[in-house]
Amino acid sequence: MTTPSTTAAATRTTPVSGSDAARAKQSLGSRIAARAGGGVMRVFLILVGLFWLMPTVGLLLSSLRSGEEIAATGWWKVFTAPSQLTFDNYSRLLDNPTITHSLLSTVMITVPATVLVVVFGSLAGYAFAWMDFPGRDWWFLLVVGLLVVPVQVALIPVSKLFGEIGIFETTFGVILFHTAFGLPFAIFLLRNFFAEIPRELLEAARLDGAGEIRLFTRVVMPLGGPAIASLGIFQFLWVWNDMLVALIFADSDSPPITVALQQQVRQFGNNIDVLAPGAFVSMVIPLAVFFAFQRQFVSGVMAGAVK
Repeated sequence: MTTPSTTAAATRTTPVSGSDAARAKQSLGSRIAARAGGGVMRVFLILVGLFWLMPTVGLLLSSLRSGEEIAATGWWKVFTAPSQLTFDNYSRLLDNPTITHSLLSTVMITVPATVLVVVFGSLAGYAFAWMDFPGRDWWFLLVVGLLVVPVQVALIPVSKLFGEIGIFETTFGVILFHTAFGLPFAIFLLRNFFAEIPRELLEAARLDGAGEIRLFTRVVMPLGGPAIASLGIFQFLWVWNDMLVALIFADSDSPPITVALQQQVRQFGNNIDVLAPGAFVSMVIPLAVFFAFQRQFVSGVMAGAVK
């Protein structure tokens, strides 16, 4: 008769098979390799991030140096001679009416163009996703087809049209152009995102008496927040950094910051002490917007990737 003590002793004395030992050894090796691989990947991503930020850091340090020091040595000399750093360039920048007025013009163009694209894109995306109307699929195919139309093709005909109706070289004309060319992508993005909302959720809201407007504002918009934030960031960056459309359609007396900096280079080729801080201010504002909404941006980009 086998007693519990003899069973426990037999269990303790039973030799571990070769396959079990191999699995244990492989598991330990896999864990070590996974940790080492994660560390290497972390270091690699940090290096990539530092390399990506290097031009921004160089521009910042250059904007804090005088024109003579910029012409004589590179920006990395600041680390050995930090006394070069000064805010005089930014003082002169704020005293430059062309640059300060161009920043205001850029804000007056970028904010309305972004808000209009987000609002109309959200409404049209909801309509294409959940409302039935004649020719809905054909109209959506037309919107998708507009995605492949390059901006350069429309510059001359739109310029003639804006000239005939009296909005050429006006802030409103630039806003209208950016809104028109931003809507196809906005409708395509938001329609596909809104279409992933469960139908049962919308039907339950309709049974509770919600109309289309209430359904859109109370159900669809909160659920579509990540995609709408991503669209807003994209549109803001595109309009803020645009130079081609602003160079053609903007008022020459109040150009955006990109055109104003280009004019400064053309007129005064050696005024790097004004161009460096102006370029950094032009760069840091969209960077701040991106980092402020990066969580929503990542959520919007990854929306629908994992079911």
